[in-house]
Amino acid sequence: MGSTRFPAGVDAALRAAGWQPGRWDIKQAEEWADALRGHVSPGGHRHAVFPAAVEAWAEFGGLAVPAATGPARQIAPSSVVVDPMRGRHLARTLGDLGRALETETAPLGEEHGSGALLAIDAEGRVYAVDHTGDWYVGPEIDTALTALVGGVAPVRLTMR
Repeated sequence: MGSTRFPAGVDAALRAAGWQPGRWDIKQAEEWADALRGHVSPGGHRHAVFPAAVEAWAEFGGLAVPAATGPARQIAPSSVVVDPMRGRHLARTLGDLGRALETETAPLGEEHGSGALLAIDAEGRVYAVDHTGDWYVGPEIDTALTALVGGVAPVRLTMR
């Protein structure tokens, strides 16, 4: 089968969701970018939109990725929906996270089941935000998807 960007189980889950190497829906990504830029929360908060987010949306946006089958690495594998509009009403939450991390963050999607919001920062790092706290998922989208879908535990962020 040759080498892939992702471990076999994660690659299979991504392909089952409709991903393939070279997938690039920039039209959809730009529509999301425009919708997020235009959204202002009741408190006046706005979303940041930047190249790392748009690129992740273009390649993986719209996919509902099932949990990988096979043995989990550390925790139960998760299914993931890559849809930045899942975080549309959380501009303040993402703004607060970005300030704490000294960067900008944008919505990426949602971890199905837990309901955790997935976010991406200007450098492409991925985070999860849920009722238990803020979590670092991976240094870039490939690692983050592999961790979420493959069952790798995220690291709790401790910000002072």
